Amino acid sequence: MLTQLPTKTWLPRLSFAPVNTAPRGDTLVVVFLRGAADVLNMVVPHGEDAYYQLRPSLGIARPDDSKTKKEERTVDLDGFFGFHPNLSPLLEAWQSEQLAIIHACGAPDESRSHFKAMELMERGVDDERGPASGWIGRHLATLNTGNTSPLRAVGMGTRPQRSLSGTVPVSALRSIADFHLGGDQRALQQMRAALSTVYQNDLMGQETLSIMDTLEKLDPAKYQPFGGLRTASPITYPDSEFGLALKQTAMLIKAEVGLEVSAIDLGGWDTHFAQGSSTGLMPNLMKDLAEGLAAFHADMADHQNQLTTVTMSEFGRRASENGSLGTDHGHGSMMMVLGGNVDGGKVHGQWPGLEEGQLIGPGDLAVTTDYRDVLSEVLTKRLNNPATNEIFPEYQPKMPNVIV
Repeated sequence: MLTQLPTKTWLPRLSFAPVNTAPRGDTLVVVFLRGAADVLNMVVPHGEDAYYQLRPSLGIARPDDSKTKKEERTVDLDGFFGFHPNLSPLLEAWQSEQLAIIHACGAPDESRSHFKAMELMERGVDDERGPASGWIGRHLATLNTGNTSPLRAVGMGTRPQRSLSGTVPVSALRSIADFHLGGDQRALQQMRAALSTVYQNDLMGQETLSIMDTLEKLDPAKYQPFGGLRTASPITYPDSEFGLALKQTAMLIKAEVGLEVSAIDLGGWDTHFAQGSSTGLMPNLMKDLAEGLAAFHADMADHQNQLTTVTMSEFGRRASENGSLGTDHGHGSMMMVLGGNVDGGKVHGQWPGLEEGQLIGPGDLAVTTDYRDVLSEVLTKRLNNPATNEIFPEYQPKMPNVIV
C-alpha cells in the first residue's frame, strides 16, 4: 500500500524569491572518509599486473580468478577497474549511470599527515595561509538562495565539520531525537512557548518554529524508507552511525525543512595493521559505506535529479602492502559522485599507473585530478554557484566534466 507524505506548511523553495537571490540547486551531501581510505582496494585496478605484485596478500583477486571464491573476487566495472566485492551494493547506481568514479584524485599536499591534509582539504586551500573558513562555508556565503532555515546546512555529528565553518550559521545534528529533548514533552512545550513569545513578530523565528514542529513529527526509529514506484525492493539502512546519518538526511530532504548541505563522516580508514582483503577492518567499513549509500540512493529515487552526493578522503595509501598486512600513508585517492545528473557508469580521470617510475614519492599513486576540479563542477553545474574563485581562492579549476 502506498502512503502519501503529509503536506508541509512551510516550503523552502518559494515561488517568488527575495531580490538578489540565486536559484537554488541540488541538495549536496558530502561524505568524508576520515583516516585516508585505501582506494586501490576499493576501486581495484585489476587490469594492471603491478597491483598484484605490490600486494601479494592484500590484493583483491581478478574477476576471472577461478582459484578464488567468487564472493572474494573483484566485481568488474569496465574491464580494467572493478569494485571490491563489499562495494557491490553500489552496482545498481553504477549500472543506471548515476555513479561516477574519479580515480587518482586528490590534493597537491604531500605531507601525508592526516591533520594537515584534512585541514587543507576542508578549507579548500593549498597551504595554511589561505582563509580559515571551510569551502562549504564559503559556498553558502557566496550563494544567497533566500533560504533562512536554521537547517540550511547540517553537520551530522556532535559538532559541525571543518568544511562548514564560515559566516553562515550551521547546525550539528547527531540525531533528530535531540530536537525532542529526550522525549520530555513538558520541556519541549515550555521551550516552544518561550520561543513563540520571543519570535512573535519575527518572520525568521516563525520559520524556525515551523521547522521545530516538523522535526517533532520525525522519528528515525519509525521511518519507512520509500524510494517511489521505481524501487520495489525493501530499503534498509545499515544499523550504524553512518546509516543513521544518511537516513536522517533523507528524512530532512523529504520534510522540506530547507536543507541544502549535509556533511557526514565515516571514520576508521587508517589501516596500518591487519587491514584485511575480503574480510576484516577495511572490508567492514566498505560494507557500511556501500550499504548506506545504496539505501540512500534507493530511498531518494524520486529526488535524484535534485541531489548530488560526493565522497572524498584526505589522501590515499601506499601502493604496496606493508609487513603488518596493512598499508601506510600515500598520496593519490579517489572520489565518487552519485546523483541523477552525473556522467555515470564511468571511471573518470587519467590513470597514472602503478609500475616503477609511475609511482611518486616513497611509492604512491600519483594525483592526476585535483579534488577541487570535481567540487568546482558540482558547485557550478549542480548548485548554481559560479563563485569558485572565492570558494577555492588562488586555484583555477580545470573542469573534468564529471557532471552532465
